[in-house]
Amino acid sequence: MATRLVQIAMNAQDDSALGQFWAEALGWSVSSEGPGVTNLEPVGFIYPDPVAVCIDVIAVPEPKTVKNRVHIDLATSSTAHQADLVARLQDLGATPADVGQGDVSWTVLADPEGNEFCVLEPHPFYRDTGPIAEVVVDCSDPRAMARFWGEAMDWTLHEVTDGHALLRSAKGVGPYLGFLRTPDVKTVKNRIHLDLRPYPGDDQAAEVARLRALGATDIDIGQGDVPWVCLADPEGNEFDVLTPR
Repeated sequence: MATRLVQIAMNAQDDSALGQFWAEALGWSVSSEGPGVTNLEPVGFIYPDPVAVCIDVIAVPEPKTVKNRVHIDLATSSTAHQADLVARLQDLGATPADVGQGDVSWTVLADPEGNEFCVLEPHPFYRDTGPIAEVVVDCSDPRAMARFWGEAMDWTLHEVTDGHALLRSAKGVGPYLGFLRTPDVKTVKNRIHLDLRPYPGDDQAAEVARLRALGATDIDIGQGDVPWVCLADPEGNEFDVLTPR
């Protein structure tokens, strides 16, 4: 049994407006939109496919108050592309952000609701990821997080040090999932979280039990009676286990 990362869920006070920003930022389409939920995926995409991690933008009443512990890194193909992308994103409503990064080769921006993200410098490592190079999770112990998430999903571990860890779909496509050591402590519910989906024919309850045995814990974030199961990883980061598909 195994799960795989199929999408990230992003909280927003205006899901439609933020969804439109990210659709234009990534060159994706709004695949569906209902009251309080805007779904984004690449044009022509057949869900689920490891070639992309989709985005669900979900309306919530509470505003953003602290730096996100989960963020997106965008890929570029050249220094000119990086500069052009930064300019285009700012035209769409992004603003420069200072998260203490200092003098670095990437550019840190915030989307219209304040969610931090990075526009990376060109690097061969990310040449075939699509527009999202990496989904990054702040943590205190990248090695422990790599162990948990490596067993939770069928993704392959590519790098692990005391400072960071990288996983990617075993099919070798799509974005990376990174864990970055930071001194920050989690204090509030993450506004961006991971959604995992078991494979067709697998059992959701059995997968949830397996994840609990690996160190996940049950959480109540007011989800009510829903078809997915809300859990937290060993560092308290919320994630959902969806129904098999």
